[in-house]
Amino acid sequence: MTTRTRRRKGNAREERLRMRKEAVNKRPVHAGLLGGAYKPLKQGDIEKIHHTALKVLETIGIGSPTPEVIERATNAGCWIDDNERLCFPKTLIEDTLASAAREYTIYSRSPDYADIHVGGYHVNYSTSGEAVSIYQPTERSFRPSTLVDLYDLGRLVGTLDHIHQFGQMVIPTELTDPQEHDFNVAYALCASTQKPCEMAFTDVKNVRSAIEMFDRVLGGEGRFIEKPFLSFGGCPIVSPLRFGEENLDLLVETSKLGLVNDIAIAPQAGATSPAAMAGTLAQVAAEGLACLAITNIINPGCPMTFAAWPFISDLRTGSFSGGSGEEALAMSACAQLGRFYDLPTSVAASMTDSKLPDAQAGFEKGISAVTAGLAGANRVLESAGMLGSLMGCSFEALMIDNDMLGMAQRVVAGIEVNDETLSLDVMREVALGPGHYLGQPQTLELMETDYLYPDLADRSAPGAWEEEGSLDIMARAEQSVKQILSTHYPDHIDPKTDEAIRAKFPIKLATEDMRPGNRRW
Repeated sequence: MTTRTRRRKGNAREERLRMRKEAVNKRPVHAGLLGGAYKPLKQGDIEKIHHTALKVLETIGIGSPTPEVIERATNAGCWIDDNERLCFPKTLIEDTLASAAREYTIYSRSPDYADIHVGGYHVNYSTSGEAVSIYQPTERSFRPSTLVDLYDLGRLVGTLDHIHQFGQMVIPTELTDPQEHDFNVAYALCASTQKPCEMAFTDVKNVRSAIEMFDRVLGGEGRFIEKPFLSFGGCPIVSPLRFGEENLDLLVETSKLGLVNDIAIAPQAGATSPAAMAGTLAQVAAEGLACLAITNIINPGCPMTFAAWPFISDLRTGSFSGGSGEEALAMSACAQLGRFYDLPTSVAASMTDSKLPDAQAGFEKGISAVTAGLAGANRVLESAGMLGSLMGCSFEALMIDNDMLGMAQRVVAGIEVNDETLSLDVMREVALGPGHYLGQPQTLELMETDYLYPDLADRSAPGAWEEEGSLDIMARAEQSVKQILSTHYPDHIDPKTDEAIRAKFPIKLATEDMRPGNRRW
């Protein structure tokens, strides 16, 4: 190679590095991309589903309302029918939809991460799941999940670019006391990441005390209510068409406080909702609108997630099938319903029935992650790390799914078409000049701003892959997990505040587990 050629190649590399540095904040994917291009339901179909949902609420109602909800709802125009079910007049639902909150924000605790703006067609991807086991790749088996696992998962999510919110992924199975469970989950989330978070409470009595903890983390009383960095809720509906008392109480409590009601309503088609998908959509819409009405009766304008999560049964066995094509379709339809109502939405996607981070997991997760984003779901939960129909969680799958979500978001981002991107002048210059676009300034500029590159997926030639050890993506994920979790121990709670929290709350996460040298990784 001549000196001149080496210099030219060196200069080109320096130019690429310069443009890469300038493009750090111009990546083609980010939180809040605009979706909505995919619409599995026709407009007339949506209207039929909506009108059926109104009839369900008026003529069938919702069973098992609590005394407080009965009193407040009947004062607002609802009634209890002969079957002791709470029925909602059409006019009340319509008035609720006209005045309900259209958006809300879950804040990050650091400028390094984006706030999550929930509403319109903005799309964000979040973990969640509350699995009860962790996959062990060496043994190819599962073990019970622990509090330390939750903390480690949060640390890992804090380093992954394409996951915008850390939702509680596992249950600390060793914590059986509701108070210990709730305060330790809250603490683990605060300690592990400064990204926006999400969790579920097991006891409504713990909400206000947990907010005291969050205020301490933020440095002052009332700061969490002002800028909440964490959303929480539960499942206030036990399908079909019945309230769940404990989570209904939580809905009432968070509504009183003016916090986001980050609920989930998850009937299972063929088991707790009709096998006909249209019927399932009508039922889950009715259940969601009932919760919206209660929220706004208690506190008009209080934000609530329209979280219609219809799950699909394998009708041969009755088991939940989160990785099915019907699941991807149903969640996309629910995102479209949310856009019809102009409500903040969440759906569950990127689920798999596979027990391993394998090819089955890849195609099941990838299809639903893309369709949910294209349908305009504001928050796509369950989006990374989950295995075995949500019963298991995997650190390695979390790493792999981060790559997958980057690709999904690149599809959602779409193609920008304007005079500059149509590239007429560039084509003329290249056609009459060098005959290729490799060194063209537009190519160098767009290689970082329009193209996304995976962290784990291998794009090398077969020979180079063999020379580097012939590693598959699972092996590379294992290496990455160990490298990150053996070194990345963030200091998100200052020592004085941490000491005060530990003195006030029954924190079980040992300080030695939160620093290097614990031999866990």
